[in-house]
Amino acid sequence: MSSHREAPETSKDPVADNTDVYAFISPDRPDTVTLIANFLPLQLPNGGPNFYEFGDDVLYEIHVSNRGDAQADISYQFRFTTEIRNPDTFLYNTGPILSLGSKNWNRPQFYSVTRVTRGGDAHVLASGLAVPPCNVGVRSTPDYDDLFFPEALHRLPGGRRVFAGQRAEAFHVDTGSVFDLGTLRPFQSHHLIPSADAMGINGLQGLNVHSIALQVPTSDLTRRGDVPDADDVLESNSVIGVWASASRPKVRVYDGGPSGRPVGHGPFQQVSRLANPLFNELLVPMAKKDLWNTLPPSADAAFAKYVDHPELAALLPVLYPTTFPHLKSYTKARADLDAILLTGIPKGVVKGFQNYTGATKADMLRLNVAIPPAAKPNELGILGGDLAGFPNGRRVLDDVATIELRAIAGLTIPLVDPSFRPDAAAAGVTDGTHNTNGAYPRTFPYLATPLGGYQYKPGPVSVDQS
Repeated sequence: MSSHREAPETSKDPVADNTDVYAFISPDRPDTVTLIANFLPLQLPNGGPNFYEFGDDVLYEIHVSNRGDAQADISYQFRFTTEIRNPDTFLYNTGPILSLGSKNWNRPQFYSVTRVTRGGDAHVLASGLAVPPCNVGVRSTPDYDDLFFPEALHRLPGGRRVFAGQRAEAFHVDTGSVFDLGTLRPFQSHHLIPSADAMGINGLQGLNVHSIALQVPTSDLTRRGDVPDADDVLESNSVIGVWASASRPKVRVYDGGPSGRPVGHGPFQQVSRLANPLFNELLVPMAKKDLWNTLPPSADAAFAKYVDHPELAALLPVLYPTTFPHLKSYTKARADLDAILLTGIPKGVVKGFQNYTGATKADMLRLNVAIPPAAKPNELGILGGDLAGFPNGRRVLDDVATIELRAIAGLTIPLVDPSFRPDAAAAGVTDGTHNTNGAYPRTFPYLATPLGGYQYKPGPVSVDQS
């Protein structure tokens, strides 16, 4: 999974668990950048009566670095507050919720957005912004997006827009197979423990997440406050680094107060972060995953050895003994993965492209804002010849699981080492899934309507054991 339950401690704290980060030029507003951070993974739509929500005691942030040192030059902070309108009912809603101000909704949330620049200058862009309810069902939340979305999409000063609330899971991957000894159903006849090849199954089908989506003018994020164009693609000032984080107060006191909930005290400590999909999930050893989540990207040089010699690249020839002989014999450090994940791709590697941020090794999504949105996007991003896609930032539609599988399998090695010939399977390796939740909208926040609890249909009890 992209970063769902990727570390032991965050798997116990889903409210603070980053699942996906996206950064891309807005296709319908190409003078703006859209930044999205998702949290609370694997939400069952029918998970009541206490439905999902952001944490009042969590500091959510989206960070942007534009100086090439992996330090946050701009951070957008989001803080949430929950109200209980009727303390004498166990119900999330006591009747149909027909607006964000409905008295039938018993547990609304509100939030503030603050822009912080390097040096600590903070400017509150807005407060008291409403979060839409979870999609409970056809009676409680009828006509979900028609009723709530216009109200929940808030305009901020300076041409910015923001949305925070439940959306459909956009990431797709065959969780049931890949965590069963690295099985890829389309290739499982070649597995060490073989079975007949099959189509992939999206393990995130029917699930929701909570999203924070922000759309800002490109000039909000660049070092010079300008808007680079096609003539500036190879200029370093055209590249920004993006990541998201969640932090909690360092001390939580269980004092038996009137609410019965713990109270946070002291400064915030980062407990989760995310940029490139699958970085902590697939590259960082289990014993260091929690540590990685507490550190800034600028400390990632300590983890570079896991990128240079990824465990999964060594496992693929073992799990698929006849499929990856060239990968098995390749012993050099993976300079291709180092460029994709830790430094950005320098000039001269991909014709007419670069998203290099300098020698500082750091896990960030690197977006070259001078590259316009693609007229016909390819879900394989740069691997599919689409320079506007991953790993140039990340769009919602990008099939990052397939892209990263192919990169780890050796498809991108010739970009930096022309003497290497990838195995034939490297160009076709995939988990075989596609998006089986709602279609990706073409307008902000580019995330589909969350599935409702009443509409949700659990899978069959009887399962195929093959």
